[in-house]
Amino acid sequence: MRYATLLIFGCLTACQARGVTRARLADSLDLATLVPRDSTDSALVTPRVVTEPSVVLFWLRAADTLGVDDQAEAFDDLKYYTEQVASALQSNGIRLVATNADTVYVALPNNKLRPILLSGLDFPFGYLFVDPGGPERILTGVYADEELMDELRAYFDLSDDSTAVQPRITT
Repeated sequence: MRYATLLIFGCLTACQARGVTRARLADSLDLATLVPRDSTDSALVTPRVVTEPSVVLFWLRAADTLGVDDQAEAFDDLKYYTEQVASALQSNGIRLVATNADTVYVALPNNKLRPILLSGLDFPFGYLFVDPGGPERILTGVYADEELMDELRAYFDLSDDSTAVQPRITT
């Protein structure tokens, strides 16, 4: 199980951009590319700079203190529930990115960066909601898909029907 977890963690590096620039996702979202290899992955330790509405999936070094089974279970749950809301994020133009860095920076209009510190929270993994120009929202731990979607709707002011499916017209 540990090797499977490490294999899943290894897929995230494909999503990380160089330096502190933002990462772009391909048109088809593959959540395996958002999964941190482990908290010491040097590409993921570089802090992210967020310039647009984004959900940052974070998995910090402190998660390494969890038991192997607890770590795998928490990670699997985090990945599963993220997959459940990923299409709603994509259809609403909200970026889904990942990091192992303790700090995320928000680009401000005056060419300054506002730091958001993620270490020292209740859980060393979770979600950071960022809409530049407004306050951020940090959710630590694992949220079930319905709870996570409720939080996303409240923060990003999404409609209850946040899918891109067109209504069917019958005559």
